[in-house]
Amino acid sequence: MTFLLIAGFPDSLLHFRGPLLDALQARGLQVHVAAPDLASGSSLRQNLECRGLVVHDIPLRRAGMNPFADLTTLAHLWRLMRRIRPDHVLGYTIKPVIYGSLAAWLAGVPRRFALVTGLGYAFQGQDDGGDRRGRLRTLVQGLYGLALGRTHKVFFQNPDDEALFRTRGILAPRAPSCVVNGSGVDVAQYGRAPLPHTPRFLLIARLLGDKGVREYVEAARRVRARHPEAMFSLVGWIDENPDAIAQQELDQWVGEGTVGFLGRLGDVRPAIADCSVYVLPSYREGTPRTVLEAMAMGRPIITTDAPGCRETVVDGDNGFLVPVKAVEELAAAMLRFIEDPVLVARMGARSRRIAEEKYDVHRVNAVMLAEMGIHEGSPKMPSHTIEG
Repeated sequence: MTFLLIAGFPDSLLHFRGPLLDALQARGLQVHVAAPDLASGSSLRQNLECRGLVVHDIPLRRAGMNPFADLTTLAHLWRLMRRIRPDHVLGYTIKPVIYGSLAAWLAGVPRRFALVTGLGYAFQGQDDGGDRRGRLRTLVQGLYGLALGRTHKVFFQNPDDEALFRTRGILAPRAPSCVVNGSGVDVAQYGRAPLPHTPRFLLIARLLGDKGVREYVEAARRVRARHPEAMFSLVGWIDENPDAIAQQELDQWVGEGTVGFLGRLGDVRPAIADCSVYVLPSYREGTPRTVLEAMAMGRPIITTDAPGCRETVVDGDNGFLVPVKAVEELAAAMLRFIEDPVLVARMGARSRRIAEEKYDVHRVNAVMLAEMGIHEGSPKMPSHTIEG
């Protein structure tokens, strides 16, 4: 039995899906992975191949909607699947879901699955359909509907995204779907870390407006005006996205001393260990992996009462939920941790317990594998699909 996993970010194959790939191999499947920027001789490709994975470099432009480039991606994936004849295909993120699912259907792959890890740029903002983002949303919804109608099951990382796809008709009423607890986190790898003695806040994200980066910086300004000892760190990178933060804007924040910028980190654990509170003011997520990592390391969370984000926090228990784009409420939540430091330890301990009970990656993957009909022992083709 052969399994093909298609990704848009090559680094995510190990960082987000490494335990899933291990679980597939442990069940006796030959596992192929496909993503852009996996050229022969690259360190990431060598790492993947050393784990016994069959690696394919594919022409996929993660951003942009150039029809010729996207048709090239579709054709390449179709030829790849005709050659390797996978029994199962799973794509995640927008283009791998859309073009991977369509290619799998055209190639006659027996079991086709999609994982919606978040809705991205097209689904943010006002739904008036009249601006660039609205037109893009209409196009993406149509492509999603075309592709997901040819899958056997769609996985979502929060119930709000699943409901949105159904109410907008992207996913048919009786099309099989399943909500899982995000990508999960390895609670052994992300172990509890001692808390620092001074108030330190951290945000890890692609530097996009929709991630709430500007709200984080403005809240930091207001808090530091009252508590100059508080420190605010930012980890991430400027993304090739229409909503990306400009380099000049980032330089201004760092130059004025509002935030410390740590860049893009291969291992975020030292940065999490150095913070006392993790903050993600995002407008919408699938289920934010960085929040799960911070929870596993025993950090309280401030995030938004938005789809995906709200799943991770019980307000007042392991952190605080604030409205989207609400700088004043965000700063107030930060001040509560500074002025009542006992909350940091108590809520951080609750975060760790929630991570262990709800977000352990092995539990999350076990649900996905069972829903795909892949069980312990010799893999067998499922005889039917459960409708949801």
